[in-house]
Amino acid sequence: MAMARTPGHGPLAGVRVVELAGIGPGPFAAMLLADLGADVVRVDRPGGAGLAIAPEYDVTNRNKRSVIVDLKAEHGPAGVLDLAERADILIEGYRPGVAERLGVGPEACHARNPKLVYGRMTGWGQEGPLAQRAGHDIAYIALTGTLGMIGNPDEPPAIPANLVGDYAGGSLYLVVGVLAALHHARATGTGQVVDAAIVDGAAHLAAMIHGMLAAGGWQDRRGANLLDGGCPFYGTYETADGQYMAVGALEQQFYAEFVELLGIGDEAPSRKDVSRWSELRETVAARFKTRTRDEWTAVFEGSDACVAPVLSLREAPAHPHLAARGTFTDHGGITQPAPAPRFSATRTAVRSGPAQPGAHVEDVAREWGVPRLLEGLRPGPGDGA
Repeated sequence: MAMARTPGHGPLAGVRVVELAGIGPGPFAAMLLADLGADVVRVDRPGGAGLAIAPEYDVTNRNKRSVIVDLKAEHGPAGVLDLAERADILIEGYRPGVAERLGVGPEACHARNPKLVYGRMTGWGQEGPLAQRAGHDIAYIALTGTLGMIGNPDEPPAIPANLVGDYAGGSLYLVVGVLAALHHARATGTGQVVDAAIVDGAAHLAAMIHGMLAAGGWQDRRGANLLDGGCPFYGTYETADGQYMAVGALEQQFYAEFVELLGIGDEAPSRKDVSRWSELRETVAARFKTRTRDEWTAVFEGSDACVAPVLSLREAPAHPHLAARGTFTDHGGITQPAPAPRFSATRTAVRSGPAQPGAHVEDVAREWGVPRLLEGLRPGPGDGA
């Protein structure tokens, strides 16, 4: 497998980020900033943040450095404020009001650093009837209508791991927001608060589909549309060995090549006849059941039929295309996605493995000029927020 080993620091080299430790979308957003070259200092709480794997396997903490600060100790908030004074961006993922109660909210941070971009990552947002409620990815995407679109019409909605809510609707929108606010801060000298709510981001991801719904081109139910499995030439099919092939032959020229290579050109009903889509789906499904996944992969290899094997997480890194691009990299014995996207001049890389809690106190204290981090802060009870 080709590995992405090119040394580099990325386009955000020189940008300083403080991450108040949490789990899920906040750490992933900070990882993305770190992958792009930012100097990310993760402020871990005594006892850890609660992710149920050993810290050395938490890939979302790669390319970062870690210090431990007890925000409930007497001098804990002052240490974070010292860091915020020297930072460009701060990211926190507490429930609304918790950062303020701990003494590290936006007002306190901006009093020390008016240019600071203060990024807030939550599920429900900073305001609204549910703002103080607990929640997880599945509830956020359920409320926005996103979850209801996914899956077969006669089955419960399919759960897309936590990719659509936490990471697409949460982390990526937080990163876009803080970088846009950083651009504004550097142009005007004024920082601001970025309220990144997963419900907002997950709803925004469906912008095109809301347009199609308004135009009458999308039915408000699962498995009845062009892109949700309702279309027989945009979906997945089981093969003879119990594996699956993915088909996305939407355009006519791709569809023509698909049915020819599948061997159903003479018996397939017209793709435009929606009333016969069920018949077409049955024909396609029966044909795919006659060969294994690897055999069908060979059949469609090199074609424009828009057909691909459905690979597992462990299989994906070995795929010839992904291996050739170095889409995955191996660092510290962990196979993981390489930084993305790619840049022609400021190349990125996995520079270091997951930051171990508190491993970089001395380096950060010296390089950021925050001696308070070394003043004997003692572990105390975690925040639990």
